[in-house]
Amino acid sequence: MRRLGRSGVEVTPLGFGAASIGNLYTALDDRQAHDTVAAAWQRGIRYFDTAPHYGLGLSERRLGAALRDHDRAAYTVSTKAGRRLEPADDADGTGDDLAHGFAVPATHRRVWDFSADGVRRSLEASLTRLGLDRVDIVYLHDPDDHAEQAFQEGYPALEKLRGEGVVGAIGAGMNQTEMLTRFVRDTDVDVVLCAGRYTLLDRSAATALLPLAAERGVSVVLGGVFNSGLLADPRPDATYNYGQAPDELLARAVRMKTVAERHGTTLRAAALAFSAAHPAVACVLTGPRSAAEVHDCADQFAARVPVEFWQELRESGLLRTEEGPS
Repeated sequence: MRRLGRSGVEVTPLGFGAASIGNLYTALDDRQAHDTVAAAWQRGIRYFDTAPHYGLGLSERRLGAALRDHDRAAYTVSTKAGRRLEPADDADGTGDDLAHGFAVPATHRRVWDFSADGVRRSLEASLTRLGLDRVDIVYLHDPDDHAEQAFQEGYPALEKLRGEGVVGAIGAGMNQTEMLTRFVRDTDVDVVLCAGRYTLLDRSAATALLPLAAERGVSVVLGGVFNSGLLADPRPDATYNYGQAPDELLARAVRMKTVAERHGTTLRAAALAFSAAHPAVACVLTGPRSAAEVHDCADQFAARVPVEFWQELRESGLLRTEEGPS
């Protein structure tokens, strides 16, 4: 277990990103969702990250149900605030939420709200869906276009919740580095969740965010380490950061996969090893959709990636000399 910043909250080095069990892209049934979380538990994963946004609350409900029989002191849960869920006025049972990436009925609408009241209301609703009396970590979720309210109202609300002992650690979760760097520099967050910005294909977090986090003692949780699919299975229809993978990046990923196989490893193992190696990183999240994918992620995370692989990656120009494990 690794402690987050100066908080008392601990996480396992490999965590479970629960967007998948909120029917990200395609549907899975309750049994498959339950079995996926059960497999994560079996493999020693004790940190589970969710959000109201994931499947309009479905992820939170399924995660809470899957963890219900476990000792609450034995695991860590994070959720997020910033998108409150309200019943959709025009919900008639025929619409879906695929425009937002989730294969669920459009029974609710998301309302951007980083106000102090909005943060508290969002957390209360999350606790109800999870069936828990507390969560360990709350992140402000994607405040990209709401910076003023997030910093002036949302963050102070989280700080107050932490001070009251309602949550153990606070932070922000985003798909960019600039605002996360500002959170690390200008606030007293314990942790930031950075998705898709410290991977074998996108190392932008290494410029400012990760060095500053290490300097200030703020932990980093990394999501999107496969860049939403390309680094897991580089094929022509692979996705990169939730869209069609550009040809140039697909070609690079294919070359990396070839190098990995030549050295007796996999691109998945290399992607996980690269992201986990930075000293500021406390945890890497993956989003498996089945028990089999959980076991694969755990196996790949535990696998040794040969030094010769990193050497060839640098020599071929696929990885800059100063980057990657030694």
